[in-house]
Amino acid sequence: MADKVLTYKDIDKSMLKSLPNPTNQAYEIKVKIPEFTFLGVKDQPDFADVYITFYPTDRIIELKSLKMYVQALRNITVSYERLINVFYDHLMEVYNPDRIRIVMVCNPRGGISSRLTIDSDWKVRGGQEKYSDWKNHMDDTWSVTL
Repeated sequence: MADKVLTYKDIDKSMLKSLPNPTNQAYEIKVKIPEFTFLGVKDQPDFADVYITFYPTDRIIELKSLKMYVQALRNITVSYERLINVFYDHLMEVYNPDRIRIVMVCNPRGGISSRLTIDSDWKVRGGQEKYSDWKNHMDDTWSVTL
């Protein structure tokens, strides 16, 4: 009997835990995940560096739970595009930040590299575009604007 193929629908957001924000003052949290691993749509391992910029409200990310969540993705078969959107949705639902920006820099596959970005501040995402740090970053460089 073949093993069940795990897909994005099997990603368990309940693994993500939060801590109370110790202050009501505005500040920014940056998280780098240098060994983000998952199975691509052809069941081949894919690797990426993921950068998260997080402006908390009343809850902050409990990093150990984020680590466990990320490790659980190693056996999930999913495309880059689906994964960054599911990851974004889960972080938004669990932490409800004032802003979250996720940049996923994927290692080359077949000689082609990919870089995906998603930001809750974008109007298309329901944001108000009140942060201007990304607006003028329209070049084709691979620097990561966090």
